Amino acid sequence: MSSRTAALPDRPKGKISNLKPLMRYLRPYRWRIAAAAVALVFTSSAVLGMGGALRYMIDAGIRSGNTHLLDHGFGLLMGVTLLLALASYARFFLVSWIGERVVADIRNDVYRHLIGMHIGFFETSRTGELLSRLTTDTTLLQTVIGSSVSIAARNTLLLIGGFILLLVTSPRLTSYVLLLLPLVVIPIIMLGRRVRFLGREAQGRIADVSAHAEESLNAIRTVQALTLEEYEHRRFGSHVEEALNAALSRIRMRAFLTALVIALIFGAIVTVLWLGGRDVLIGRITPGDLSAFVFYSVIVAGSVGAISEVIADLQRAAGAAERLGELLAVVPEITSSLASQPVTESGVRFEHVSFHYPTRPDKPAIHDFTLAVKPGETIALVGPSGAGKTTIFQLLMRFYDPASGSIRIGDVDLREWGLPELRGMIGIVPQEPVMFSGTARENIRLGNINATDAEIVQAARAASALEFLKKLPQGLDTHLGEKGIRLSGGQRQRIAIARALIRNPKLLLLDEATSALDSENEYLIQKALEILMHGRTTFVIAHRLSTVMKADHIVLMNDGAISAVGTHQELLKCSPLYARLAALQFQAEAS
Repeated sequence: MSSRTAALPDRPKGKISNLKPLMRYLRPYRWRIAAAAVALVFTSSAVLGMGGALRYMIDAGIRSGNTHLLDHGFGLLMGVTLLLALASYARFFLVSWIGERVVADIRNDVYRHLIGMHIGFFETSRTGELLSRLTTDTTLLQTVIGSSVSIAARNTLLLIGGFILLLVTSPRLTSYVLLLLPLVVIPIIMLGRRVRFLGREAQGRIADVSAHAEESLNAIRTVQALTLEEYEHRRFGSHVEEALNAALSRIRMRAFLTALVIALIFGAIVTVLWLGGRDVLIGRITPGDLSAFVFYSVIVAGSVGAISEVIADLQRAAGAAERLGELLAVVPEITSSLASQPVTESGVRFEHVSFHYPTRPDKPAIHDFTLAVKPGETIALVGPSGAGKTTIFQLLMRFYDPASGSIRIGDVDLREWGLPELRGMIGIVPQEPVMFSGTARENIRLGNINATDAEIVQAARAASALEFLKKLPQGLDTHLGEKGIRLSGGQRQRIAIARALIRNPKLLLLDEATSALDSENEYLIQKALEILMHGRTTFVIAHRLSTVMKADHIVLMNDGAISAVGTHQELLKCSPLYARLAALQFQAEAS
């Protein structure tokens, strides 16, 4: 399977050979698999052994009228039944354990792979589809590994063993069974292909449902603000109906296949029973032989029916395995260097950097950007929306690599840093901070997972967050709700600032860090940020020019390029664009 970085395909082929990569997940549990195989052999042997015990009880006990032999046959049959029950318990437990364990390993690997993917990958992939692969597809694999494979193996053994015993019991009647076999196998093969195709379609429609729900729920405030509830419900309902219709088509075809197989198999059994009855009447076989033959015929028929059911499950699981394989085969474009770089200074140099976003390859987001920043300097990035200010942050965090040029921290190109090492020395306060489900304490600690409670309190106090956090029902241990829904925008931003403070970074990125605060808190945060920025190289994105008056240099950006660099007073004199932005903003603030 080739590595790709393009969008993922929606429709897998579903070939059963796609299940082969699962072997590497099964290999660590080979001893449990061996034990399950032994139990499987015991259960199959016990089922087949019941036919012999049945023949003995009828011919040696009932037919002869010998009570002692009848009791002996009854005891033999009960013993085989007890062995079957014990072996079935062992088989079910071991196989189910293996299924759960292997799928847990697969989910861990898929999630680890996903969170390590480059940001561009998520621009071209739907989050709902990725979640569907992580949950729905792995659940299909769990069904197969923890159940269907065992059922297929057991019924294969029963089918082979049953045919051998049929042949031993009555070659003549077995020949009739062999003649009728194609009537059962051919429909399974032909209709099974149709079931496989419909199964893939149903999986794709379910992924569409998940993707739409994830998108609308993530934007629930916008949906409700625009009164789009009914519109989104209708769109979701159409996806649900498509998924339902696809599932019903698959179920209808699978039910037809099952009914056809049952009709053919049991029709064949009735026919063979009629022929066997005639053989008993003329003395060609005994009643016990006929009973055993019918028993084995039922076993064989049941095995064929079960295998036909399992084939559909295996094909669906093969499709899921292919989807997961496609996902795991995507190679991250941003890779981490294995070399460890000493952190000697935090000066930053941009050398003729150009960059295009993957979703906008024709329009450069950054063009020929060259800038040298000394350690400890504060650089303010200003300019109209879409000028490329946030893209500079994305490149510094190495969410993307430049198409040309280089970015260096100290004398080391960012590509030569290990990603954890590089991002570990950077602290960022975004304009729209993200809160994770959990407590306020846990959210602040994300900046430094080794931070003590005292350090968390100190960071919260420095970010002017401690006062409102103490007023929450459980203080810092209050759960903030999904995405911090229990907090205001300004409160979330102060927690993000505390998260950056506790990180103690060498390079600080501030994306309008005080934009959601009132005047009083903005003043307090500015004081905290001045302490945080002291001695650190800092990049500040500011839409309000009044917040960057104290910057060492102001970089005016326009259309992805540097338009001018200087102090506030210098830019007022040499840059008409900066003078116009300043006049508009100061006039608005005065109003």
